[in-house]
Amino acid sequence: MKRTWIWGMLFSLLLAGCAGPPRDIERETERLKAERQEAIRLAAERQEAVRQGKAQPQPYNPNNRMEYLAKVEEAKAYYQDKCENVAGIRIHRTVPDVEGVLLLKVRPERSDRQLADPMWPGAAFGEEYRGDSYIQSFLGNEYGKITKTRGYINVDRRPGGLPGYRWVEVIDPKDGQRYRYSLEYKEVTHISSITIGGTGKPFTVMENALVKTPSPSPTPPRYAVTFEDHVIPEERAMWVASSTVKVLDFETDEVLGELTRYAISYIHTPVQSMPWLNHSICPYSIGGVGTNTRQFVDQVLLPKKEK
Repeated sequence: MKRTWIWGMLFSLLLAGCAGPPRDIERETERLKAERQEAIRLAAERQEAVRQGKAQPQPYNPNNRMEYLAKVEEAKAYYQDKCENVAGIRIHRTVPDVEGVLLLKVRPERSDRQLADPMWPGAAFGEEYRGDSYIQSFLGNEYGKITKTRGYINVDRRPGGLPGYRWVEVIDPKDGQRYRYSLEYKEVTHISSITIGGTGKPFTVMENALVKTPSPSPTPPRYAVTFEDHVIPEERAMWVASSTVKVLDFETDEVLGELTRYAISYIHTPVQSMPWLNHSICPYSIGGVGTNTRQFVDQVLLPKKEK
């Protein structure tokens, strides 16, 4: 009899667990939904009053929860509209067997403070490689699959990868001269990092390293890559950022392809946080973190394969 009673209790508990979430969770969900709707209603009323001249516009206070919720809803609607109607990849013409390209701009190094700045120009590509690493991303081969269609970029150039470009050229802003960058397998000295258990002493390894030499060509390469970071105050006030990457043909004066990206962050009070590393983007990431520009460009200018 006792055993039957115990099994009955267990069966009752099982049924209770399958009946759905507890009532307090349902009530909290409804409360949050109502709070969000009320915030939207109040924000709409304030905007209408300002439009009619019955009230003065007030500065946005992200620490006010109702204002924050209203701003997030406004930002989401704006972002979703741009994702549906503006953002995306547009390839007008592809070119096969391209050995190298001219990078009209190189993404500059960034600071942690910039990652928390709503007006930072590079926000839409906050995860993109910078400086020499940005240049290297065009030279590495692609291996494996980290998305449904693309892999990761690595400069080791082992067998089995899809090729990168053999060289890229960049105009050095310090002297205005054009330089050619390529990879060369050579001895490179590094410092063993103490922060990860190293000795702090130098050591040497053989690896593919970036080599910079004056361009051997008197004329610039035919194909070029550039980007335009859009700093639109109305967007940035909502923590929305946008940027466009373009692939150009100097000989025909064409834009061969464009990648327009939008990004949104829901962190409006960045305290020891990096909103532009914790954001949503559209279109979705093409491949590896840091190499989206390269992995868009190589869809337009197809790198020449090794013989």
